[in-house]
Amino acid sequence: MKRFQGVITALVTPFRNGKIDEKAFIQLIESQIANGIQGIVPVGTTGESPTLSHEEHLRVIELAVQTVKGRIPVIAGTGSNSTKEAIDLTQSAEKLGADGALLVAPYYNRPTQAGLVVHFGEIANSTKLPLILYSIPGRCGVEIAVETVAQLVKNHRNIVGIKEAGGQSDRVSQLRQQLPDSFDILCGDDSLFLSFMAVGAVGVISVASHLVPQQIIQMMLAFQSGKIAEAEKMHRALYPIFKDLFIESNPSPLKTALARQGVMESEVRLPLVKLDPANEAKLFKTLELLLQIRH
Repeated sequence: MKRFQGVITALVTPFRNGKIDEKAFIQLIESQIANGIQGIVPVGTTGESPTLSHEEHLRVIELAVQTVKGRIPVIAGTGSNSTKEAIDLTQSAEKLGADGALLVAPYYNRPTQAGLVVHFGEIANSTKLPLILYSIPGRCGVEIAVETVAQLVKNHRNIVGIKEAGGQSDRVSQLRQQLPDSFDILCGDDSLFLSFMAVGAVGVISVASHLVPQQIIQMMLAFQSGKIAEAEKMHRALYPIFKDLFIESNPSPLKTALARQGVMESEVRLPLVKLDPANEAKLFKTLELLLQIRH
């Protein structure tokens, strides 16, 4: 079964005048590949999946697969708080040629752990795609318990990893204790990546890698080669941008940064809005400091 490791980018979905900017999306993917990124996630949270129509959602996946042409893994965001919808999206992603699927915990309806077992189990039974669970209790109102993850992995061979965004490195330790080494734990927060690697994470699904892909990869490689002090120095240099990309709800700050670089429009879909001017000024100041790191 395919494994997913390294620095993987949670892609934004570029918009122009209310529609998907396909040209900007293709250029973004090509830039990510050229900079050494080891996978992409289209239509996850950063891709504003809740505000895309079903047709748009599938088009973004299709466009990603067509652009990548097998060069790196495409992990489609196909989670939902409706099990049926998640199954439909996952099966469609499989037909479109995705390499895997990222399944966020059901949000708003707050299922029990027993409900999560059935929810993810039904999805796993419906597809041959490798699946990555996504635990982000701050957005979903429910955490995928360590015991639930272990039960799902035991019962479903194609559940191969988790994106852990609960904000605690101890969760990584707990998962590592109960799961096989072949199970991939991916950090869901750039600012925690270094500390998560120290206790068993094998990669990150990153937001900041839109802006500093090579630097995050270098930090990971430094840590993996035992150059801990060097990795920590890189982390400290990158930490301000890690934090300021969440100065308001993701991906509004990121799209503002990418627009400043001329990559795409800053357009987001309601209920997200453009950055507050004071936050925009703070972000731009951090970006100026980031340029010194990059050069």
